[in-house]
Amino acid sequence: MSTGSRDYSAWVGPKPARIDASLLERCLAFDSATLHEAAGKIGDLPPQIKPVDPSFRVCGPAVTVHSPPGDNLWLHRAIYEAEPGDVLVVYVEERFEHGYWGEIMARAALARKLGGLVIDGCVRDVPLLREAGFPVFARGACIRGTGKDFGARGWINAPIRIGGRTIHPGDLVFGDEDGVVVLPAAQVATVLDAAQRRVEDEQALMEALAKGQRTLDWYGWS
Repeated sequence: MSTGSRDYSAWVGPKPARIDASLLERCLAFDSATLHEAAGKIGDLPPQIKPVDPSFRVCGPAVTVHSPPGDNLWLHRAIYEAEPGDVLVVYVEERFEHGYWGEIMARAALARKLGGLVIDGCVRDVPLLREAGFPVFARGACIRGTGKDFGARGWINAPIRIGGRTIHPGDLVFGDEDGVVVLPAAQVATVLDAAQRRVEDEQALMEALAKGQRTLDWYGWS
């Protein structure tokens, strides 16, 4: 199919199997750093990608988007390919300095009940994005607009790479003020078990520190 066609369906991959809702609920008890460590220090996205409001958190299955640089038509399309709770994860070929997302798109995503946006690029309308309350994680703010090129190639629900990390459709995306981690869907249950053990171990350490224990002795570094 020609990429110049407005029928873009040939460039949309199949919907992945969904992560069990009970696992997503369990994820909310943790933070991004704990999940990253519990997974064996994998899945961290570039630290420049942060929430546009510190209170924003995101947790849901990934809908991956490969967007042509300087163009956001594929992001508009992805809003309507995604299901409620899905998180759009967008690669823009390292052309960061455009405002790929703004208030109108956030309102559209809210109407679709999507879970959030993680983009390896910039957004705009930041005060309005905060007001809308749709979780947006981006590299920063940029007022420069984007194009709508129907002949530009992009795709939805195929693997993408951001910061050297490969992200597959359906992977778990979790983000908070510290950053974003993406976990393979098949490993989520195992990672959550490890995260719980890590939290319990750290609680024991905190209690020991309060009693005068030294970190050097606790970890055997002295």
